[in-house]
Amino acid sequence: MYSMIPFGRMNTSWNDLFDDFERRMFPADRGELPAFRTDIRDEGDHFLLEADLPGFRKEDIDLHLQDGVLTITAKRQEEQEEKKEGKYLCRERRMGSCARAFDVSGIREEDITAAFEDGVLKLTLPKQGEPVPQSRRIAIQ
Repeated sequence: MYSMIPFGRMNTSWNDLFDDFERRMFPADRGELPAFRTDIRDEGDHFLLEADLPGFRKEDIDLHLQDGVLTITAKRQEEQEEKKEGKYLCRERRMGSCARAFDVSGIREEDITAAFEDGVLKLTLPKQGEPVPQSRRIAIQ
C-alpha cells in the first residue's frame, strides 16, 4: 500500500532534501558531501583553489600547512548575545566547524598566498619548477 503522506515523513528541512537528492544522484565517497565546495584550476605556473565559505568572516578561517597537507578549517560560533524580543521559529543556519585537507606536494609551500572576499577563500598555490637534471663528469681513478 502507498503512503498517504506525500514524500514520506518530512523530518528534515528542504535543504536536507536537496542534499539527499544530490548524494543519491552524484555519490561521493561514503555518500557524503564535502564540508564545503571548492574549485581548483590550473593556471599555468600555479593552481588557484577557490573555496565557498559563505557566512564566515576572515577571522573564522584557519589555514594550516604541515607535512605537505594544507588544512582549511572554518568555525562559526553561536552568538551569545541575548535577544529579548521573540524566539526562533525556524533556525537553519548552522553553527560549528568544517574542515578539508588537500595534498600540496609539488607546491612551493613558502609562496602560498590567500585572500578572502565575499565569502570566497582564494588560495594561490605556485607550482614547483620541473627538476633540472644535473650532469657531471666522473673521473676514473
